[in-house]
Amino acid sequence: MEENHGAGPFFHGTRVALSPGEELVAGHGSNFQRGRTSNNVYFTSLITTAAWGAQLASALHGDDESGRVYEVEPLGPFEDDPNVTDKKFPGNPTRSYRSRHPLRVVAEVVDWPRHPPEAVEEMLAGLARLREQGLDVIDD
Repeated sequence: MEENHGAGPFFHGTRVALSPGEELVAGHGSNFQRGRTSNNVYFTSLITTAAWGAQLASALHGDDESGRVYEVEPLGPFEDDPNVTDKKFPGNPTRSYRSRHPLRVVAEVVDWPRHPPEAVEEMLAGLARLREQGLDVIDD
């Protein structure tokens, strides 16, 4: 793992309510695959990418809310998220990262840009197609 691939602030989108000072740690259930334990914690330096995480995690769990976005501070080394880096576009345009080390919650971001419901539905349909084809693999 290489340290400092990106510059903050950093954000994490989820369906879970957290408080400043709490730490996100690896070893919990994945927001995106039921029954899967995540070996990393994922984050981004783009609030729009964190919005996808929040909205998709909530939708996949049947929550009526659009999720939550937090500013977070990585407490150890991190690397580009291989699930998106160099996949559809070269490099890491979503500025997505992962770490086996905790992330400390700095603050909840209350006013974050929600993606339109149609875009969320389209993304969910795409994820369902990948799952049907057995291609919803997460490199964790």
